[in-house]
Amino acid sequence: MDTKAPALTYLNNGHNLSSWLLTRDHKRIALLYLFSITVFFFLGGFFALMIRLELLTPTADLVEPDTYNKLFTMHGIVMVFFFLIPSIPAVLGNFLIPIMVGAKDLAFPRINLLSWYIYVLGGAFTVVAAVTGGVDTGWTFYAPYSTSASNSNVILAGVGIFITGFSSILTGLNFIVTVHRMRAPGLTWFRLPLFVWAHYATSLIMILGTPVIAITVLLVAVERGLHLGIFDPALGGDPILFQHLFWFYSHPAVYIMILPAMGVVSELVQAFARKNIFGYAFIAFSSLAIAVIGFLVWGHHLFVSGQSTYAGLVFSIISMFVAIPSAVKVFNWTATLYKGSVSWDSPMLYAFGFIGLFTIGGLTGLFLATLGMDIHMHDTYFIIAHFHYVMVGGAIFGYLGGMHYWWPKITGRMYPRRLGEIRGPGDLRRLQPDVLSAVHRRLPGDAAPLRDVRPGVPGLQRALDRRGDDPGRRLPHPDDLLRLVAETLAAGRAQPVGRSRARVGNPLAAADGKFRRDAHRDARNAPVRSEP
Repeated sequence: MDTKAPALTYLNNGHNLSSWLLTRDHKRIALLYLFSITVFFFLGGFFALMIRLELLTPTADLVEPDTYNKLFTMHGIVMVFFFLIPSIPAVLGNFLIPIMVGAKDLAFPRINLLSWYIYVLGGAFTVVAAVTGGVDTGWTFYAPYSTSASNSNVILAGVGIFITGFSSILTGLNFIVTVHRMRAPGLTWFRLPLFVWAHYATSLIMILGTPVIAITVLLVAVERGLHLGIFDPALGGDPILFQHLFWFYSHPAVYIMILPAMGVVSELVQAFARKNIFGYAFIAFSSLAIAVIGFLVWGHHLFVSGQSTYAGLVFSIISMFVAIPSAVKVFNWTATLYKGSVSWDSPMLYAFGFIGLFTIGGLTGLFLATLGMDIHMHDTYFIIAHFHYVMVGGAIFGYLGGMHYWWPKITGRMYPRRLGEIRGPGDLRRLQPDVLSAVHRRLPGDAAPLRDVRPGVPGLQRALDRRGDDPGRRLPHPDDLLRLVAETLAAGRAQPVGRSRARVGNPLAAADGKFRRDAHRDARNAPVRSEP
């Protein structure tokens, strides 16, 4: 019987450990990244689980407050620097970009493998920092606490982030050179897949922004070790300088996380709508516009930090403009779906989830970009909800959608369809009440005493006062806040407004259209009292 040997592929061409650890095949390197990133995803998820378990009860009874600080710090560091930033570029980008441009491999295969080793080395430093005491500064490492007051492993975690930054720089360099120099003959710029456009724009941010965060973390280590006056005002430094340097990278880093996911969704929408993408050039240039404008809006993180009010006004206006290219993408995806033959496979479920949840995250971002609103919402759970709608509903949904879509290409096997359909829609209900939450973030209990907290919704405190709540009452769940809003709206509708122009303390009720109509009708029908 004549049997043919199986064709050699990147999966079966060498099975020993060295064939993987010394490979220069972009596909195998992508799988090395996939394994490493998945480990960090579950590590960051464990920290998140501990945070949520602590917040199940009003008091800090699972972990100590210091431990809680370390949990949310390590959750942020691991998820941002070791999962969200490298996830789509390092896995899907590494695997697909050479295939999409018609190249045999990336421009620098050895550098590509080196970037993975650098990533693992940086991750090892961070894991050691976590298991030997953790970091309690928050993932933002704000000075002067991180440079002088904290007694946790700040330098060790900073070294891990510093090292990992070189992995991002080398990956971005590889992508840019590959797209410029290794495209197949006839593959012009406007024939490139939108996935490649998104990664090209992301690579520009990686190369231009990552050195800034590397230098910033290095300066933190220098000040902490040598007691130089860089950020600590007690030594003649400027803590606001740290925030400028940190957010100059870290806000564009948000687009490092979300732009590749947008590229994935652009591919999914046209594939499962069975139509060419609507407005190809607009989507392509909107990726570049996001990359450019993203470097001009970092100051909206400093609205309450002491920067000039005039600077805050300028940053607020520019922050509105960065929403325009994102909106262009959403409208073009919607136009592509219009009258399309849409298939409801698992990748498309993730694409739909991305469009809806990212839109919610983007709209809440407009509130935070407004100078007057951000003053009230800063450091509340509104921030948490906004960021996680964008990162979970955006970056992670895009990553999972892309993994489902290209899984047969990567492995030669189909993913379990039924299991994919169950996972596809996801469940972010826990974030919904956080959007209206007045609760201060980063507290080990689920809420601080409500009268000691600046509310995220103006006028809500007056409603609490009218209800006569106990000053020390704690909300066991942010759903209570939504219930309170509903009760206040109902009370406002039931209260007539006569010539005395009695006011309801909740502006949400005052702005409600139906309430206004009822109030005006009651005012017209109310008897007019004669003046004495």
